[in-house]
Amino acid sequence: MNTLIFATNNQHKVDEVRQVLGSMFDIITLKEAGIDIDIPEPHETLEANATEKSTTIFNLTQQNCFSEDTGLEVDCLDGEPGVKSARYAGDDRSFKANIEKLLRAMGNTESRKARFRTIISLMMDKKEYQFEGICEGTIISEERGKEGFGYDPVFIPEGAHLTFAEMSIKEKGEFSHRKKAMDKLISFLQSKK
Repeated sequence: MNTLIFATNNQHKVDEVRQVLGSMFDIITLKEAGIDIDIPEPHETLEANATEKSTTIFNLTQQNCFSEDTGLEVDCLDGEPGVKSARYAGDDRSFKANIEKLLRAMGNTESRKARFRTIISLMMDKKEYQFEGICEGTIISEERGKEGFGYDPVFIPEGAHLTFAEMSIKEKGEFSHRKKAMDKLISFLQSKK
């Protein structure tokens, strides 16, 4: 079985990725690989932050690995929180504080269109490849649901009536930006076999 290091400490993301990859690949987290570092995300784009994470781990281990960076882009906020989604309300990365800040910033605006965008950076045989997944949707004005993480309780994907936080991982996968990017990654990896 092929092994890939997933350059993250976020167990929610690991669970989603393992759901998609099933038994095709053995996904090793940073913790499982014995790597205890918090990789900085200093850049202004998701693409550059994803590259930062994957190249850091590749340079450390010389093993094939991938990372991802995801942002919520809200139209009425000119694309915010975007690349700062995880730290929107501060460096402690509080999901609750981030959602509260987002809803305050949006106020009663009628235009609530938003999207989640994921960039996956794969470092394989010393080369980088990137894959993008986008999920269009709407931000609602109050939290609903207990599943998921981040902004999931206030995001309803296009074509659904439930928030991501009201869906199981499997249901979320039918719409998920992360799954769309993962599907592209999987196709690429299968083409290399």
